[in-house]
Amino acid sequence: MSPSDLPYATITELAAAYRAKTLSPVEVTEAMIDRIGKLEPALHAYVTLTPEIALAQARRAEAEFARGEHKGPMQGVPIGIKDLCETKGVRTTWGTKILRDHVPQKDCTVVAKLFDAGAVMLGKLQMTEGAFSVHHPEVIPPANPWNGDHWPGASSSGSGVAPAAGMCYGAIGTDTGGSIRFPSGANSVTGLKPTWGRVSRHGVQALADSLDHLGPMCRTAADAGAMFSAMAGVDPNDPTTLEAPVPDCLAGIDGGVKGLRIAIDPRFVYDVCQADTAAVIDEARRVLASLGAKIVEAPMPSLTTRMYKDWAKLCAVETAVAHEPWYPARKADYGPVLAALIESGHEVPVIELTKLMQDRLVFQGQLRKLFGEIDLLLLPVHPFGNPSAAKLDEIFNTPNGIDDVLRYTAPFDMSGSPTITLPGGFDAKGMPIGFQLIGRHLDEALVVRAAHAYQQVTDHHARHPAL
Repeated sequence: MSPSDLPYATITELAAAYRAKTLSPVEVTEAMIDRIGKLEPALHAYVTLTPEIALAQARRAEAEFARGEHKGPMQGVPIGIKDLCETKGVRTTWGTKILRDHVPQKDCTVVAKLFDAGAVMLGKLQMTEGAFSVHHPEVIPPANPWNGDHWPGASSSGSGVAPAAGMCYGAIGTDTGGSIRFPSGANSVTGLKPTWGRVSRHGVQALADSLDHLGPMCRTAADAGAMFSAMAGVDPNDPTTLEAPVPDCLAGIDGGVKGLRIAIDPRFVYDVCQADTAAVIDEARRVLASLGAKIVEAPMPSLTTRMYKDWAKLCAVETAVAHEPWYPARKADYGPVLAALIESGHEVPVIELTKLMQDRLVFQGQLRKLFGEIDLLLLPVHPFGNPSAAKLDEIFNTPNGIDDVLRYTAPFDMSGSPTITLPGGFDAKGMPIGFQLIGRHLDEALVVRAAHAYQQVTDHHARHPAL
């Protein structure tokens, strides 16, 4: 592998090279640190860099390989950590001013599991304030490496920018309303939102506990599957984690999609999608059908609209609970958007919230019934292609604009369903556009397998920004 290819190597390629001793974790980590040093001043993907820790972990991995100790595909792989995951001795800011100097005493469970698997931490990745929709006013947002005038996604903005720019091989993201999927689509990376409860939230700052999902953001579906398998699993410190066995997503990844029933609701998708997004969905349908999948038309559950229109009410209430230790006591340290969300959470009537929670349960049942008849759902990430930051502000300030942004993402946080977002094409300006595949609960291996099959015959994921 040439030095010019190294920044965009895949995790699975690194694992093979380490086993073959054609690359070493130390030289790869040094190359990553050097690349970050060159690109970070323009991209602002990281909030805290940890080169000393990274090199110590890389040396440990190299010594393990020398002794013949193989822990799996994440061993010796440099990654970035979203800055709401507690990391021992390394500040964890949550994208906020209130925790600007917070230094945890121990690692959160998901970080500890990745370290146990041999991963190397390059640093903490920038994110929006409190993992909501915008960055704190005192933070310089990450820049989309394809075009700095365009949206980098939220809230896992740094987690999308860094792997897209070859500044890490994988990143932890979180998703409450779309925050793995938005930056994955915006930056042309592959992001996996697992089933709710698959990955421990212990030691992870919450936006909305019943909606928060943690997952990997990488450059390929295979890499996302490898990282997920290292992250997931039951945790005694988080009683909401699921006890189902964690699959080895790489074991059956070449199984293809032949015979799978992949559903689309044409009216739900095409009635609001712009032409460039619709073209991506059209190509995904064509490619998946050419691989043997059966594309079927099926209506979305009747309560889908309520799920994305009223998601913000539930999120606001749970965010108000998460911020009780600081808000309103430190209100002056909050940005206006997060503060407004918290304030609105205190104003949601109990009766209205209860009805929403009941409808959420019904929606989950409707979705289970649908997945009794199909294997996967095909959807856009949002209707707007790859919007500029200015255009996105305009959308947010348009009546029902936020509903359209959340249309294809929020329902699957309400249901807790596993979804994978993968690069699906480019618009006329060369900006990437992604799409989603949604699966049954606990069916991460299938969504990874289907995304991998698509990536074996397309090259969208293999194209990179000119930096």
